[in-house]
Amino acid sequence: MTLQEFQADLRCGIPHVLPEPQAYDNSVSHAPKRKDILSAEDKKLALQNALRYFPKEQHAQLLPEFAQELKDYGRIYMYRLRPRYAMHARHIDEYPHRSKQAAAIMMMIQNNLDPAVAQHPHELITYGGNGAVFQNWAQYRLAMQYLSEMTDEQTLVMYSGHPFGLFPSHPNAPRVVVTNGMVIPNYSKPDDWERFNALGVSQYGQMTAGSYMYIGPQGIVHGTTITVLNAARKVFGKDKDHKIPLFVSSGLGGMSGAQPKAGNIAGVVSVVAEINPLAAEKRHAQGWVDELHYNLDELISAVNKAVEEHHVVSMAYVGNVVDLWERLAKDNIKVDLGSDQTSLHNPYAGGYYPVGMTLEESNKMMADDPDMFKERVFDSLRRQVTAINKLTAQGMYFFDYGNAFLLMSSRAGADIMKDAQHFRYPSYVQDIMGPMFFDYGFGPFRWACTSCLPADLELTDQLATDVLKELMDKATDDIHGQLADNLHWIREAGRNKLVVGSQARILYADSEGRIRIALAFNKAIREGRITAPIVLGRDHHDVSGTDSPFRETSNIYDGSQFCADMAVQNVIGDSFRGATWVSIHNGGGVGWGEVINGGFGMVLDGSEVCDERIKQMLFWDVNNGITRRSWARNKGSMDAISREMERTPNFKVTMPNLVDEELFNNIHF
Repeated sequence: MTLQEFQADLRCGIPHVLPEPQAYDNSVSHAPKRKDILSAEDKKLALQNALRYFPKEQHAQLLPEFAQELKDYGRIYMYRLRPRYAMHARHIDEYPHRSKQAAAIMMMIQNNLDPAVAQHPHELITYGGNGAVFQNWAQYRLAMQYLSEMTDEQTLVMYSGHPFGLFPSHPNAPRVVVTNGMVIPNYSKPDDWERFNALGVSQYGQMTAGSYMYIGPQGIVHGTTITVLNAARKVFGKDKDHKIPLFVSSGLGGMSGAQPKAGNIAGVVSVVAEINPLAAEKRHAQGWVDELHYNLDELISAVNKAVEEHHVVSMAYVGNVVDLWERLAKDNIKVDLGSDQTSLHNPYAGGYYPVGMTLEESNKMMADDPDMFKERVFDSLRRQVTAINKLTAQGMYFFDYGNAFLLMSSRAGADIMKDAQHFRYPSYVQDIMGPMFFDYGFGPFRWACTSCLPADLELTDQLATDVLKELMDKATDDIHGQLADNLHWIREAGRNKLVVGSQARILYADSEGRIRIALAFNKAIREGRITAPIVLGRDHHDVSGTDSPFRETSNIYDGSQFCADMAVQNVIGDSFRGATWVSIHNGGGVGWGEVINGGFGMVLDGSEVCDERIKQMLFWDVNNGITRRSWARNKGSMDAISREMERTPNFKVTMPNLVDEELFNNIHF
């Protein structure tokens, strides 16, 4: 397809003449069939909802096709409308546009759907089993058409993947406002998502899928590297540099695919189980995992050899993680670090596969007999926890990696509780990321080069390195280590070939670091040293964007961890301080109904106006969260926000007064 044909296809939106149907492509990973949850009347409504995208004269042709999709897959994806062009990020100038900001958003959307990046690209699912960019291909086509024609005085409104329309606004307003899964609270259980999504009225945007800010597994590589490094420090202390820990986990399908690469960078022997051979082989082909093992005897022998020889290596076990854990426990293998990255926020629809069943058997049962499938999942979780408990009794440090493993295990009746209120194991946020990073404002700052040129990314790496080195020279002791780890990361990032999809990078930085790095990028664009705009963003997994009691806010102990004020305020504040687009989602890494996520994207164009947006928006985006954590009496946040008030004019927040515990000695409840 020529560039002109590509641009014409984007501009036309939903074509007036229907394209020919396409064969189902078995060379890519597909979403499992969703369970049959709609009544006959609901199915009629779902079909009516789908057909409203098309003129009446096409309804008779499309109705039986969409009805068959609903029957076969439990969803209406409109496969016929899937574009014929290759799906990947292109140079910003290749997109037809009247607004440069809109063109950057088009690039980010296509990056999210790139088959090298997306978990189930033909179902428009980026990661996590159900983290969708759109619900169907008509929505994709309509959204791209709107973006191709919008100006800087319009805002595109997105309702759970549906392009609501272009509305008059102004240049300082966001170009796009995204909501995903914003349902009434009493209708936010997993089956509610199944029903609303099957009806075509709501979707699960995960954290960065539905906000167009996913950059492939690199984002989670960095977070996992930092987590594993500091988990090893907790186990070995100062001896960490002289040890090669064994780290065991699971999941290679989406964000979990980052674990073996992170293990290599962190200097451990890593073993990650993955039930889907296509997912494991994809990561191996991309160079994200060193070895594939299909046999447990062969795997255990390779693990023992690597540990004995102090050889840093990443291995994938292509099989069920429960079989792996039970074999490790049976053989009394000394595991140092353990976790889990299956998509347990989505346990009954492809996020977790029970032991004793093939992938195909599981996919069939989850659709045909969902009650029995749920029982098999629960039984599998109970067995997994039993094996993990045996290994932790022998010294393994196990942590929940924010995928709802502890929560779902408790619901399965596994031996996972320390007492009636507390889990046996910590969330990684409670032990590591919260007190060491989030409380001080350090979180996953990221950027993508809209030129798609490696040379531009290389220059951004150098600019970020220069800023971090300057910050380290004056850093206080409580943040020196965080800066040192991230300086090591950014220096090594290029060598480790972390780019999948767009030319993008991530590092953890606080408010001052993010602002200074962004200003350096914008200056380089203004001077022509960087050849095209840069998109700034972050994972919602950050200090300020996410209210998640079992992950991001699990180290909030004043009772407000179940409140979502912070995420909502985050998005509102970003929207009038300069964000190019903002998003708010129900659901994320720990599941629908368990978390509210707020996110943003910002296009740096080199202008001086953009300098002011950087200063205002990034300051708020971080310090909103530090202030909330300070009010919760988190000491690191109290110190960080006090320093920020001294540094920044016009900034004053309410500080907590601490209460002496001994005052309660004579109080009886």
